[in-house]
Amino acid sequence: MPSGLRVRTASALATAALAVTALFVSLAPAPPAAAQPSRAAPEFEQQVLFRASQDPGYACFRIPAVVRTTDGTLLAFAEGRVLNCGDAADIDIVVKRSTDGGRSWGPLRVVTEGAGDTHGNPAPVVDRDTGRIWLAETYNTGRTDSASCSVPCDRTPHLQYSDDDGLSWSAPRDLSPEILPADWNSWYATGPVHGVQLTRGRYAGRLVFGVNTETWDGGRVSANHAALVVSDDHGGHWRIGASDTWPIAADGTFRQKPSELTLAERADGSLLVSGREQDGTDPGHRTQAVSRDGGTGFTAPFRDLPDLYAPQVQGSLLRLGDRLLLACPGDPDRRRTMMVRSSYDGGRTWEGADRGTVVTTDWSGYSDLVRAGRDTVGLLYEGGAVDARDEIRFARFTEDWLAPRRGPDPVTADLARHARPALVLGGATETDGVSGGALEFDGTDDAVRLPYRDGLPLGSGNFTASLWFRYTATSGEQPLLWMGGIGTSQPQVWVRGEPASHRVQGLITVRDGAAAPRTVSVRTDDAYNDGAWHHLVLRRGGGRLSLSVDGTGSSADDVPGSVSRNSPFGVHVAQRMDGRAFFTGAIDEVHVWDRALTDEELADPAPRRSAKGTVLWLPLDRVRG
Repeated sequence: MPSGLRVRTASALATAALAVTALFVSLAPAPPAAAQPSRAAPEFEQQVLFRASQDPGYACFRIPAVVRTTDGTLLAFAEGRVLNCGDAADIDIVVKRSTDGGRSWGPLRVVTEGAGDTHGNPAPVVDRDTGRIWLAETYNTGRTDSASCSVPCDRTPHLQYSDDDGLSWSAPRDLSPEILPADWNSWYATGPVHGVQLTRGRYAGRLVFGVNTETWDGGRVSANHAALVVSDDHGGHWRIGASDTWPIAADGTFRQKPSELTLAERADGSLLVSGREQDGTDPGHRTQAVSRDGGTGFTAPFRDLPDLYAPQVQGSLLRLGDRLLLACPGDPDRRRTMMVRSSYDGGRTWEGADRGTVVTTDWSGYSDLVRAGRDTVGLLYEGGAVDARDEIRFARFTEDWLAPRRGPDPVTADLARHARPALVLGGATETDGVSGGALEFDGTDDAVRLPYRDGLPLGSGNFTASLWFRYTATSGEQPLLWMGGIGTSQPQVWVRGEPASHRVQGLITVRDGAAAPRTVSVRTDDAYNDGAWHHLVLRRGGGRLSLSVDGTGSSADDVPGSVSRNSPFGVHVAQRMDGRAFFTGAIDEVHVWDRALTDEELADPAPRRSAKGTVLWLPLDRVRG
């Protein structure tokens, strides 16, 4: 029989929790001038659901997951970390219930107690046929410090269920005999995020959740596995379905490591599986696969999404009719700026960070999405003003609150072979250039972004980047060209004006095998912010990285390695990749080659227009659309 939940909070605190008042924030975008007659602004509200200061007995809460039961109750799960915020200490799985669509919540209750060990990675799934709520989870030996689990980590999958709407739960059942093969003998993680029950086609009724695991060969971790776990008898038996394995080389490098899988059943009955990508050599921090046979197999291996900007973090999917939602931080460098992005083609393409709906600009991390009611979406997510682990919040909003679907952006030509037009963002305008037209940028939100294609990453080879610029700004960061990732450890290439420091700077950050990232920068002695046109060249070749403006500049010793791996990948003109700085001025004739041009070639305008080795070529002389 199910055992009763242990209530960890005092009765007075439990009473207060039932009456918690939601923080109401209206974030509705202003309607366009030609909109239909006005109506009430869509609602957004959120409240702190788990926090150490309001839930005694815990030092930290992490790893949220949420489902809606057949009775309409919301169950919000989390890891209650007793000693510290580390991933492998004394950790309980806890839950709070809401019977009014997430407006108010009951007291914290313990589903399974770690008792010194780690019980975590909640992955709930609701069986709509029986009403039973299943909760998959993983156990490992706990530590008393805040360090991670020792490698190989002794993680094992377990399962509990509730037949009374989440009020009480069965004793945990070890699932290892069913879904833990002998070679999945190190890290093992269920979810952490809700699983799904399929509703369409021959596999309707099947229960599915995601796992990721590792293989230990006796001396090192040698492979990573991303897999789906399925049940066709309402949870009586479980088996491994679709699986994708990626080997890890002896030096510790690998192409991909899909993990922390989140699932959504698409309108055609297929499964979209989105995962966190961690440190692989393929560019991108989000990766995807599809199953068209109910989770039995993947149609193809996981594929990275280089231009879906996100840090290395878990995310969550939810389908609303023909619209898919993805919740995860939108800052490509750090866990901050929780954002909900939409796909209108089943996840083939996703909104860029400039189109997503920002939930908060605070630090933010893991999340889960749920249908909180007929017209309401719920988002349970880690957030904080100081640290993403400060608290777990629950936000409620209508679909109308999300940014509406937008038409295509204006474009400007990219004359490189097989290139699609570049997107013109924010309203950059045409102006006179050094050769025909150029684009003027307002320093607020104007930029040009190139759609990703395989020819853009420059890798570990030589390159030359050339452009013309003019500006008069005396302060601020003035980004001219950005290629790759961002931050101190992500491979990247950029050039920018730094007028307050009286210079223009170019920089590359590289990764070489499993070695730590290395950075080289070069600078001029002048900011060139006199309002006149100037010609800039950043060149890698002959063991040197050089920067020149109008033929005068500096150089430094190059370091071997790739400037375009392990990170989200973007190419931006007049904008930092993370959107935290924009250029004020005009830019013309942006040209990048995958070779080091000679001084003679750079001095002669005709060879500079040659297509040989051209990676991108933006004349920037006309905006269409």
